[in-house]
Amino acid sequence: MSATSSGKTAFHDLSAFFATPRVGALALSPDGTRLVAAVQSLNTEGTAYVSGLWDVDPAGEREPLRLTRSVKGESAPKFAADGTLHFLSGRENTDAAAEKGEGKDGATLWALPERGEARRIARHPGGISGYALAARTDAFVYSGSLLPGAADAEAHAKLTKAREEAKVTAILYEGGPTRFWDHDLGPGEQHAFVRGLAEDAAPVDAGGQGAVDEGGVALSPDGTRVAYGRFVRGRVPNENRSAVVVADAATGAELHVVDRPGFQYDSPVFTSDGTAVVLVRELEETYETPYDMTLVRIDVATGEETDLLPGFDNWPGGVAVSPVAGDGTLWFTADELGHHPVFRRDADGTVTRLTASGAYGSLQVSPDASTLYALRTNIDEAPVPVRLAATGEDQSPVALKAPGTLPHLPGTLTEVETTGEDGFPLRAWLAVPDGASADAPAPLLVFVHGGPQGSWNAWTWRWNPWPFVARGYAVLMPDPALSTGYGQKMHERGWGQWGGQPYRDLMALTDATEARDDIDETRTGLAGGSYGGYMANRVATSTGRFRGIMSHASIWDTAAFQNDSDASWFFRRIFGHSETRPERHRANSPVLGASRITTPMLVIHGALDYRVPVGQGMALFQDLQRFEVPAKFLYFPDENHWVLKPNHAVVWYETVLNFFDEKVKGEEWVRPNLL
Repeated sequence: MSATSSGKTAFHDLSAFFATPRVGALALSPDGTRLVAAVQSLNTEGTAYVSGLWDVDPAGEREPLRLTRSVKGESAPKFAADGTLHFLSGRENTDAAAEKGEGKDGATLWALPERGEARRIARHPGGISGYALAARTDAFVYSGSLLPGAADAEAHAKLTKAREEAKVTAILYEGGPTRFWDHDLGPGEQHAFVRGLAEDAAPVDAGGQGAVDEGGVALSPDGTRVAYGRFVRGRVPNENRSAVVVADAATGAELHVVDRPGFQYDSPVFTSDGTAVVLVRELEETYETPYDMTLVRIDVATGEETDLLPGFDNWPGGVAVSPVAGDGTLWFTADELGHHPVFRRDADGTVTRLTASGAYGSLQVSPDASTLYALRTNIDEAPVPVRLAATGEDQSPVALKAPGTLPHLPGTLTEVETTGEDGFPLRAWLAVPDGASADAPAPLLVFVHGGPQGSWNAWTWRWNPWPFVARGYAVLMPDPALSTGYGQKMHERGWGQWGGQPYRDLMALTDATEARDDIDETRTGLAGGSYGGYMANRVATSTGRFRGIMSHASIWDTAAFQNDSDASWFFRRIFGHSETRPERHRANSPVLGASRITTPMLVIHGALDYRVPVGQGMALFQDLQRFEVPAKFLYFPDENHWVLKPNHAVVWYETVLNFFDEKVKGEEWVRPNLL
């Protein structure tokens, strides 16, 4: 979408911005001739995003072609060994033999041949949450729920129907956790089911995945082995962890459970010969030390574990393996200095960075392992499919034609660098509006990222800086202590002190930015969400330098939050229990500085946020009123940690922009029309 003759862009019009198609997951056919992308677009009412599948030319010559279209949408594209495209969809089954009431199944698995109509090949009562296909056979594995007492999918269906008819929604927990992000867990547990594509094939239950299904499922190329993540409850919540199970696909018998004290395992990927599975291994955090990550290889025959990246200082993920038999090469991505490059690991352990800039994901490898396809994005670039060589340092990949491009920006992107008081080098992204100069300096907004383990390195639709730049603001996106991509030292220097070293780094980067002659240091604001919202609260209790502060999905009282969050055990390992180890709560909890706040604040929270429960936002708003601080509270009864509904997102941007226009620019407050 280009600029108009008046210089206006999609970032000046929020409706146009949110109508832009959003490119998601990629899938490459076994012969390398077809590349399919999942693309989200607004529905006809403009009230929700619906995903459809698009054919993208791997050569980058022809225009993309839409392959699917339905009210429910299609997602998670994958190719089977014979080249048939598969996807998940909640679309209605129009087969004349379909059973009555199948529309309640949720997502089901479909197959779309290169020519012909899609047909449904697998369903599970309650829906399929994820799946994987074997590279060389017709076997596949999917995740589906089983209720307590249900021995198989058929029994699960009967129990589900009985609960529905009795109007029973109650859940009996005999251990935690009970919630995850935005939904209640249970009463069912996700299981990994393996079966072939034959219509009458009965699924094999390969085992339960535990209360929280984050580990994914994988199938060996020959379909004989299955690997999946399993959430393991500890004796006490602090000992909860993630493991990976490798099982026999034909019987479901467990062959190996990759589960070691002090470590977490997830994201299994089989090697091309099926003799090993590659996992992400996380060194579990403790009160004293931060967590760390690497890639490991698990031998399927012996269970032997090998660290594939000893000495690699950043955290890897997004693994793709060579499809060539006997080739031990793999590719992965990792945050690095404000980017998220692609790395190649050769069989001898040599690691090479393949991309110079940008953030990459959804890696796909050509059949001969000579070419990679990926989604590339950056702070100033919406996701786009690209092609690059599988070897060669610091490449500039070729962009492919796809929906959803936004080529014109209302400003420019640059970097800010400075040094922390401990001598550690610090950096940040800075988006500067067109026309900003020493004669017309721009007001500044500081955006603090969540996590806190995270980095500003990719395009985001939720906290996009460019609508703010279009309104005339410069936007600083800093990576303070605890950010990823700067080595383990970056985590160590901020560990256990969320409001300490990260706060000092944030102020140092803000100081360096305000020293620029195109920035107006007298007109600044700050905003953050999740951990960034915590930091916004911490900033509000620590300094009056900002004219306005926005706090989204934020932690206000660390002790109360820790007991109410869906992942309380994770935070307790870092902060300690507030009764037995109160030191870090006393040093870091913003609520203890409530009386010091003088900066006007905008508080935003969703009622379905179980990671940072809405009571945190409500308590903050109450304290702001108690101390007579000018404040507003934007509340979303049906949103979670993120604001996802398109029209709610528009309201979010309008409210935040208008708040800063009032507090930072000194303009009259304008209440959004729909509020």
